[in-house]
Amino acid sequence: MKKNALAYTLAIILVVFGLITLFLSTSVIFDLFDIRAKEGNYVLFVVWTNFISSILYLFAAFGFVTTKKWPVVPLGISTALLCIALGGLYIHINSGGIFETKTIGAMIFRISVTFVLTVIAYFTIPKSKTGDLT
Repeated sequence: MKKNALAYTLAIILVVFGLITLFLSTSVIFDLFDIRAKEGNYVLFVVWTNFISSILYLFAAFGFVTTKKWPVVPLGISTALLCIALGGLYIHINSGGIFETKTIGAMIFRISVTFVLTVIAYFTIPKSKTGDLT
């Protein structure tokens, strides 16, 4: 029963985090609700990375709810993509690109949360002896 409660708790966290990220990133990408102007000097590849991560969060949440063994995969991919985007942001900043200072903190926060969820998924999902991801 405890594992089931943990899986649902993680799924709820991922759905909330994923939907908020999906809303904000699509609002910036497609200039919905005038959010693009409110975001200031956003970095487009970071916004796209967040968009992709939001989709991966929702897939991982589905995996937790359906008690699959693969939610660690989309979470790991999301963590890797976010780290690459942070590296790209560093290069962007050092080459004189404009950005918002809050983006750095937001990226570090997002990477940390995603990494922690990946580690929790890795250690709480039972491993298959045959290595399948079903």
